[in-house]
Amino acid sequence: MSDFAVQLIAYITDDLLDPGITIDGSTELLLSGMVDSLGVIQIVDFLESELGTEIDPADVVLENFESV
Repeated sequence: MSDFAVQLIAYITDDLLDPGITIDGSTELLLSGMVDSLGVIQIVDFLESELGTEIDPADVVLENFESV
């Protein structure tokens, strides 16, 4: 797993999930209900900030955000 994936998991765990919930790179985030639509927006904002790029809204679809 890449360093960035570890950083993303830490962000999701610390900022979006209830305390005590842990995830890994293959955890189903949306279908499990762990992350909702607001959480997806927060993840997109995190990715754009950290990567210095813009994510096209057309790319914000279930299959791109199922897991880390």
